[in-house]
Amino acid sequence: MQKHWDVPEEKSVVKQVLKTGKVDVLTLSPIWLPDDAIEQFVKLGIEHNPTLRITVQEYWMPNDEYNPVYPLDTRKKVDHNATDLGKLRDATMRYAKDIEDYIQGINQRLDKQSIFIVPVGMAAVTLREKIVKGEAPGLKTQAELFRDNWGHALPPLQILSSYCHFAVIYRRSPVGLPVPNAFKALKDMSEDDKTKLNKLLQEIAWDTVTHHPLTGLMKPVTAK
Repeated sequence: MQKHWDVPEEKSVVKQVLKTGKVDVLTLSPIWLPDDAIEQFVKLGIEHNPTLRITVQEYWMPNDEYNPVYPLDTRKKVDHNATDLGKLRDATMRYAKDIEDYIQGINQRLDKQSIFIVPVGMAAVTLREKIVKGEAPGLKTQAELFRDNWGHALPPLQILSSYCHFAVIYRRSPVGLPVPNAFKALKDMSEDDKTKLNKLLQEIAWDTVTHHPLTGLMKPVTAK
């Protein structure tokens, strides 16, 4: 994010648009934290629009591990199908906690919740668990979510991420939305499986965001 903040204002479309005060939502996608540019973008945005909402994406783990250093090891050989999902969920939860602490710190300094988290990483782990259990229509292996060892996403994971963002940005469930055109890339999947998988991705996204404390959508816990 810092390299985007460092772009001079006269060349930065983002800064120019934020200064108009007409932006309702700004989506940021850093990978590892701390990232000082997040707070800098937030302060600029809310200076010109106090009701601006900023979302920060929580990624899935690059190389299936929580190793928050730069540069990223993009050449590491990773067998996504052999990943221990228990360890992956634990790593993702540690990463998620670090993001929560960081974002809560900024919100506290702003004295209001302007920043919300889009928990794509946790949703991705849930989808991978479903695949291993044979509960993800049309998907047989975890590797079908990624186009390389590092973890760049293929359509099923891209769409899951999109549904998580949709839910947090629009504050409503994506369940019931039509099958997106991106599913056309899944040549070996039947239309019935595409429909069923699309519904599953929507359900995972909604369940994930409504159980996360910093999405603005967490369902209240009712006493038994």
